[in-house]
Amino acid sequence: MMRQCLSGFLLLLGTLVAGVGLASFLLPNQFIDGGVTGISMLFSRLFGWPLSGLLIAVNIPFVIFGHRQIGRTFAIKSALAIAALALWLVLIPFPVATTDKLLGAVFGGFFIGAGVGLAIRGGGVLDGTEILALIVSKKTFATVGEVILGLNVVIFFCAGLVFGIEPALYSVLTYFAAFKTIDYILHGIEAYNGVMIFSGKQEVIRQAILSKLGRGVTVLKAIGGYSATEREVLYCVVTRLELAPLQTLVKAEDEQAFIVVSPVHQVMGGVVKQMNYH
Repeated sequence: MMRQCLSGFLLLLGTLVAGVGLASFLLPNQFIDGGVTGISMLFSRLFGWPLSGLLIAVNIPFVIFGHRQIGRTFAIKSALAIAALALWLVLIPFPVATTDKLLGAVFGGFFIGAGVGLAIRGGGVLDGTEILALIVSKKTFATVGEVILGLNVVIFFCAGLVFGIEPALYSVLTYFAAFKTIDYILHGIEAYNGVMIFSGKQEVIRQAILSKLGRGVTVLKAIGGYSATEREVLYCVVTRLELAPLQTLVKAEDEQAFIVVSPVHQVMGGVVKQMNYH
């Protein structure tokens, strides 16, 4: 029950924050967002149709598609979130925050990205493009980010043809601000990294990681491609903040150590939360 309440709260908060980004920053400066929201804003500017109605109408096919391909709960949460966003734009008299184009683009993207990130944490989305990208990525070699980027390139190109290059460029800036904010909301400063350490002093390094960082370490058996000899490789997962201390610790024990760092999108269990530096 608590989890459902938290999910609902995050969805509701996400729609309100995204509403601030749209009504207080983007619309007063005549910028558009990416994705289905951007298409709705484009149609609204071209034909004078109400944005709130377009947000619902244009997103309906994507929500139906998501219901079939992803699941009923996800589709319901997304539909409710999109409807709530449209409702806030009608009911709440959001004040104009700024008419400065640079501030409008950056902070508009920030608030929209924060809203989308909170909605995703709540188990839904505010834009049908994300549903389409998720489905396409499962059926092709393209990633979700590549699909969204490709769709947005088309949208911003059309915006440039209709409204001019400058508004389109500011809209691109809005998109990148939103993208980075979404990444921060979803992963935060505690984004995780998987680290592989190749060293002839693996036992000393393993003990140092356990005692000084308080991190679990896995010892993997590997065979060198050049030497064809068996060796041990250390693997551990650390947060973004702990990456630099880990690298310093390893180099202090072995200057020649080879370190490979790769992003980890999600971890469950294990010792990855506490920080215990000595």
